[in-house]
Amino acid sequence: MPERYQLVQTPARLELHDTHDLKVGAVYVDFVEGKAQHRRLFGGGKGQDIAKAIGLHKLKNPHVIDATAGLGRESFVLATLGCRVTLLERSPIVHALLADGLQRAQASDDEIVRTIAQRMTLHHADAHTGLAHCCAREPADVIYLDPMFPERHKTALVQKEMRFFHEVVGDDHDDEDLLEIACQYAKHRVTVKRPRHAPTLGGGKPAFVISGKAVRYDVYLGKATAQ
Repeated sequence: MPERYQLVQTPARLELHDTHDLKVGAVYVDFVEGKAQHRRLFGGGKGQDIAKAIGLHKLKNPHVIDATAGLGRESFVLATLGCRVTLLERSPIVHALLADGLQRAQASDDEIVRTIAQRMTLHHADAHTGLAHCCAREPADVIYLDPMFPERHKTALVQKEMRFFHEVVGDDHDDEDLLEIACQYAKHRVTVKRPRHAPTLGGGKPAFVISGKAVRYDVYLGKATAQ
């Protein structure tokens, strides 16, 4: 991690600070309030594109592996919709932020948030090897991939978080390999989040696509069979 960034344990939570630019604010994970709470309450439920892309109209309470968990936002949405979610995160910094946010959610005074957080299991693992270990314990109905891509929105929050990921975590240079691996382990489908006009990973053709205004979900069929 570049020296300009520091993990700081505040009285409220674990935060990542940019010591060279204090005005941008801290990066942290919060599943209880803020955007997570707003999306939980007003996000559209199973009518959301991500719910359709995961296949919640066909699969009841599926086991989803979020193989590129990041700050865990999509994982929390999926857990809110009833999925059992296994989060894989290979960056020790991001994993630490996620673990802190998940622990606070599981200890929340809000019973609904606690119940949602209990559906989420976090592992510090690279998906290239972690998928095999996780699927050996419990096969994945769906594997979700959200590889890093340049963000066009220019809000200060997005700029802060994207700079954090590019400078602290690094770019995803192996996402095409990960798609191939994920298709081998998913029982039903692999769902890949992409910018709406970006090329598909590896140039392969998805089984179908669900497009929104800014992003789309490329859906590939899984090749694993039920145990």
